[in-house]
Amino acid sequence: MLGDSTSVAVITVSDRSSRGERADLSGPRAVELLNEQGYSATLTVIPDGIDSVTGAIRAAIESGARVVITSGGTGIAPRDLTPEGTRPLLTRELPGIAEALRRDGARNTETAVLSRGLAGISDSTLVANLPGSVKAVEEGLAVLLPLIPHIVDQLDGGDH
Repeated sequence: MLGDSTSVAVITVSDRSSRGERADLSGPRAVELLNEQGYSATLTVIPDGIDSVTGAIRAAIESGARVVITSGGTGIAPRDLTPEGTRPLLTRELPGIAEALRRDGARNTETAVLSRGLAGISDSTLVANLPGSVKAVEEGLAVLLPLIPHIVDQLDGGDH
């Protein structure tokens, strides 16, 4: 646990939730799980789309977030464009994390392999795309939470 000095931005990507037509359940669950681990987590809800995702991630990084977790927009529907909005900001991809997220998710949900979510580094911030369900967020954070302290330490120049 890093404590509340590590800022985590959670971004829910959903047209319906951003318009108030559907309650966002995955974002608040992510914030709850992160806060339980001592992180200082905030939540933003945005519509689907490349520009909205890129803008929200960029704003989170500029505000000092060391970790950005997106929820939603990773599938194959026409408006699922979270990876396309994320990729331009990544200076280094971490394909092993994205693979682990899909592999772990597929243990319980066969369609988890359809997630196109990315994980990587944008300057000194970890960015990871999770699918938009509460279950996917819980499973994804179970994979990510043990890695975050090491990743942040490495980004800060820590030893291997």
